[in-house]
Amino acid sequence: MLNAKKFISIISIMIISGLVLTACGNSNDSSKSKITAVGSTALQPLVEEAANEYQQNNNNVSITVQGGGSGTGLSQLQSKAVTIGNSDVFAEKQNGIDAKKMIDHKVAVVGMAPVVNKSVGVKNLSMKQLSDIFTGKITNWKQVGGKNQTIEVINRVKGSGTRKTFEADVLKGKSAIKSQEQDSNGTVKKIVASTPGAISYLAFSFMGDNTLQPISIDNVKPNDKNVEDNSWKIWSYEHMYTNKNIDKATKSFIEYMNSKEIQNNLVKKLGYISIHNMKVTKDANNQIVK
Repeated sequence: MLNAKKFISIISIMIISGLVLTACGNSNDSSKSKITAVGSTALQPLVEEAANEYQQNNNNVSITVQGGGSGTGLSQLQSKAVTIGNSDVFAEKQNGIDAKKMIDHKVAVVGMAPVVNKSVGVKNLSMKQLSDIFTGKITNWKQVGGKNQTIEVINRVKGSGTRKTFEADVLKGKSAIKSQEQDSNGTVKKIVASTPGAISYLAFSFMGDNTLQPISIDNVKPNDKNVEDNSWKIWSYEHMYTNKNIDKATKSFIEYMNSKEIQNNLVKKLGYISIHNMKVTKDANNQIVK
């Protein structure tokens, strides 16, 4: 049997060893470069997947990705609470944001389309009809060739970049009807799928399955090819904004987002459009340059 002194010595060595190992572990964790990207839920799936792939080959970097909407991402970036603000809209168009203090990194393009519950019996609308639905002038699907069914408009919250894009391209300055509002593409998708008569709009990246009916506009289908030459009018850039002084890890991750590896593979796989495939450009005032 061990005497008391030897027992105490062994216990002491074990405790000290444990403290050293813990300290080393904490040191390794704290030495990681931390990146936090917050904002657009339309862009969130792409950034999450890219971050997972990036971290597999860069284990000295820790990346956290969250939604919350474009307005939230930009405001948190401005307050320096996050590293990257993901946005569907130009920072210049977000109230209370000083875009001059930020750098705009465009990493993809997202098409957006109106979607309806599959029971309404409509597959195509004119741009005017679409505008009239969201401003409350058209209230029943039979007015546009569908069922005798009340239209249930599901809108996005006011801070949403997807909403800003939709209203700029469709409503042209008119005010949307007061209706139920939701803060994410994913929630909107579930509600439209389960609500008879419902209509809303989604990023193409959320339209991959067969749960909803995408709506063509003036007989133009919502697809990547039509976005690339602006035949389909409802689209926006996906921006990853940073402050002007960024560290090497953040710069490297942004460069990775624009690399061929991401643009030619993950971007397409998840339903986005490569920034390099666009045949037109759009400025902060929503003007197209061919």
